[in-house]
Amino acid sequence: MGKKRKNSGFKTPEGYFEGFTDDLLNKMSKEASSLPNKDGFKVPEGYFDSLNKKVLEKVTEKEIKVIRLQAYKKYFYAAASVAAIVLFVLSIQWRDKSSFTFDDLARTDIEIYLEENDLGLSSYELAEVLLTEEMEVNDILNIELDDENIIDYLEDNIDELNLEIDE
Repeated sequence: MGKKRKNSGFKTPEGYFEGFTDDLLNKMSKEASSLPNKDGFKVPEGYFDSLNKKVLEKVTEKEIKVIRLQAYKKYFYAAASVAAIVLFVLSIQWRDKSSFTFDDLARTDIEIYLEENDLGLSSYELAEVLLTEEMEVNDILNIELDDENIIDYLEDNIDELNLEIDE
């Protein structure tokens, strides 16, 4: 539970309550002249003598019409059963349309998911899972390898590869 604050933030002026009663009585005596002296409401003579009889007459005069729900019970059951059948049919059709398979996913969706989410798998574990029959080197690399790129790379790095070139 929260702590109660002792300081509410409101302050009263010094000496406010010392002369409060006298000030209040003075203001009331000045404003008393603006208040009416009479109530303004009058009750007819003998009103409360016959009031009890009049109320009882009005209450007992009306007959309350009661509508029993027993007759409509079979209609309620029929409506409820029709509604249940309609909901059942709609739910079966909804399930059939929303069933997806792994083949429905696009390859790019799977790649985006794997890039954005850390699954805690190493690159070797991912390589075991991925299908390599359909994969090419260009799918893995950001740049596309063609013959010119390969020849340029080999010419630049010939010393590191320890290959002899026979021209």
